[in-house]
Amino acid sequence: MSIPTFGVGTFRLTGQTVIDSVRTALELGYRAVDTAQIYGNEAEVGQAIADSGVKRDELFVTTKIWTANYAKDKLVPSLRESLEKLRTPYVDLTLIHWPAPGHGVELSEYMTALAEAKALGLTRQIGISNFNIALTKQAIAVVGKNEIATNQIELSPYLQGEKLTAFLKEQGITVTSYMTLAYGKVLKDPVLAQIAGKHQATVAQVALAWALQLGYAVIPSSTRRENLASNLLARDLHLDAADMAKIAALERNGREVNPAGLAPVWD
Repeated sequence: MSIPTFGVGTFRLTGQTVIDSVRTALELGYRAVDTAQIYGNEAEVGQAIADSGVKRDELFVTTKIWTANYAKDKLVPSLRESLEKLRTPYVDLTLIHWPAPGHGVELSEYMTALAEAKALGLTRQIGISNFNIALTKQAIAVVGKNEIATNQIELSPYLQGEKLTAFLKEQGITVTSYMTLAYGKVLKDPVLAQIAGKHQATVAQVALAWALQLGYAVIPSSTRRENLASNLLARDLHLDAADMAKIAALERNGREVNPAGLAPVWD
């Protein structure tokens, strides 16, 4: 199993905005696209991919199952609907979007249904999103450690998740970082600005390079061509040990996304 280290995210992008963003990203060389049922943009993402002319086998498409579709009789049909919207016979990765302990469907039920979706060929790989250590262990117990490709979690220089990321690494589960720029808050950070100046880079590039150097995959989004292009350059930026130590010191448990009823008790 492998997860591309760099993709384009589509959270909060809808309509023509998401079509333009994904189409531009693909023009610039992105080959991984991340969406979700709840984003309400799968059809537009599918249109952008179709319009791009990029061959399907060159792309890595991820979607996420929403809580309303966790029941065993709903998950597979909902994924088939997602595939229709995305105009593809399969996705490369399907995630459970939130553990949603308050939504009445047991983890064993939705993880079993997710494994069934893979067995049916609807998704090449399966994984989880926003799971803590205890829930990841439960998911492993249901489908097997080697079946979980990634845990997509909020991480940024302000929220570094040391315990959870160490556990995932130990289990051989790829970490995918979302909200790596903390809704743009890190862009104003003086420490990151100093590091960026040292490397003649942008602060966004520094934050993304930090995540990449820790071995995480990243999925930043943007509606601006120049930002989409600039973000890609983070792959070529090498931060030294002093830079990484300064960023490590920025940890402040700065979580941006924590919806009641969906989120777990965080580690």
